[in-house]
Amino acid sequence: MTDPETHRAIDAVWRIESPKLIAGLTRIVRDVGLAEDLAQDALVAALEQWPESGVPAKPGAWLMATAKHRAIDRLRRDERLERKHQEIGREMEFNEGQQEGDDLLRLIFISCHPILASEARVALTLRLLASLATEEIARAFLVPVSTIAQRIVRAKRTLTEARVPFEVPSGPELDARLSSVLQVIYLVFNEGYSATAGDDLIRAGLCEDALRLGRILAGLAPKEPEVHGLVALMEIQASRSRARVGPSGEMVLLLDQDRGRWDQLLIRRGLAALERAEQLGGALGPYALQAAIAACHARARTAAETDWARIVALYDALAELTPSAVVELNRAVAVGMAFGPASGLELVDALASEPSLKTYHFLPSVRGDLLAKLGRHDEARAEFERAASLTQNARERELLLDRAAASTRPDTAS
Repeated sequence: MTDPETHRAIDAVWRIESPKLIAGLTRIVRDVGLAEDLAQDALVAALEQWPESGVPAKPGAWLMATAKHRAIDRLRRDERLERKHQEIGREMEFNEGQQEGDDLLRLIFISCHPILASEARVALTLRLLASLATEEIARAFLVPVSTIAQRIVRAKRTLTEARVPFEVPSGPELDARLSSVLQVIYLVFNEGYSATAGDDLIRAGLCEDALRLGRILAGLAPKEPEVHGLVALMEIQASRSRARVGPSGEMVLLLDQDRGRWDQLLIRRGLAALERAEQLGGALGPYALQAAIAACHARARTAAETDWARIVALYDALAELTPSAVVELNRAVAVGMAFGPASGLELVDALASEPSLKTYHFLPSVRGDLLAKLGRHDEARAEFERAASLTQNARERELLLDRAAASTRPDTAS
């Protein structure tokens, strides 16, 4: 194997093994920052040795063994040498019969700990669990590398100083902590599925990372319905990715998409995950309800066959469970489709003074769409122009300005 081939192999191994490696080391040294340093030390050793010796038959085990030896070397220099040395020895023996999944689940929970700011949770999760380099995370979110690096450093320091235990929470704490984990994964997915800024509508890499994390979590926590609900939601939404972008990179709205381009494998996966969430019993949670809404679109062979009345009912349930202006705005869209644009516009106008929607481009966009359907073209054009001024995404802006230009009175159209 040539050096370039070896380095590609090492990169592939690292992407797969590093989350498990860092998780196992964190349990041993009880410090996620130190664990990542030790994992990086093992990676450096692989880069030095594998081009000569070849990639081991069990590369993950090689990396873990190397990192553990580095851990012992570091702890030997610590003033608490003897106690720590004994602890790491016990942990190394215990690890022989310990499933990697347990450590991975603990790492997910610690990376998404509520003690960290939302941006820090996202950055740390992508670094530790998606194996993304700092530069890759910065590029994905269009922020300086130094900003992401600082977030990661501060997050690891905060976890260490707060002595956050490396464990899966239980009892009443579990629901809140699980909610934080799901929120982080969905934030990553949403930024990939509909980028808030930049020239690209979709950042496929982030969608794939979020889906992978969701699937891992579903395997580690199979009895949590909301985990399956989130996976279902992401699978079904991701199935539309190819159809959302036109030949020149332009944005294609849901009702205008070529449904033949939807990924049927992802749809089947999503519907299966939704079924698992429903079979676990109890009322559907927020993610499962959103997945059920997405499933209504996925099951419709054409836009005209969409069951908008059911979507309205699902939004009613979602609004009762997690009331928010954004949910009400989405419900207004469904009402407009099910019962006519006038009914939808009445609900949208009731949200006009909502502070949380003041800079949300989707509000004037929806209002413009409903006004256009009612034949109020001048008002529609003004709303589409206002929406275009609020979005930071170039592709969305192009679409909104195109819709503004098309909102011309029939008697003045050329």
